[in-house]
Amino acid sequence: MPENRGYHAHVYYNAETKPVAARLRETILAKFNVEPGGFSDEPRGPHPISQFNVIFKNKEFQNVVPWLMLNREGLDVLVHPLTDSNYDDHSKNALWLGTPVPMNLEVLHRPYPAELLPKDLQHTA
Repeated sequence: MPENRGYHAHVYYNAETKPVAARLRETILAKFNVEPGGFSDEPRGPHPISQFNVIFKNKEFQNVVPWLMLNREGLDVLVHPLTDSNYDDHSKNALWLGTPVPMNLEVLHRPYPAELLPKDLQHTA
C-alpha cells in the first residue's frame, strides 16, 4: 500500500468566478489547518485552467473535504492524495467535487517537489 503524506485540494475558477474563489480560499484558510497555495491564473502543471490549492495533512481530511462538499460555492474541486505517484494521484486516486476538469497528465513526474508537501514532511521528500 502506498504511503499517503497528505492531500491537495485544487479549486478551479475563471475570471468571472475568481472573486468567489478568493472568498472561499480565505474561509478555508481561516477555518482549517491547511497550508495555502497561491492563485494560478494560467495553466500550471497538469491543471489546464485557473486554480488555487491548499495542502493539508491526513488528519485534516475529515474536516476539509466534507466541508468543501457542501460549501464549494459551485466551483469544481479536485482532492488528491500525495503518494509517490503524481500521475496516479491526479487520475485514478482523485476525488472530484463538481465536474471533473480534464488534466494534462503527461506533464506529471515522480516524486512531488518538497514545496508541494505539508511543511513538516518536506525534509523526507
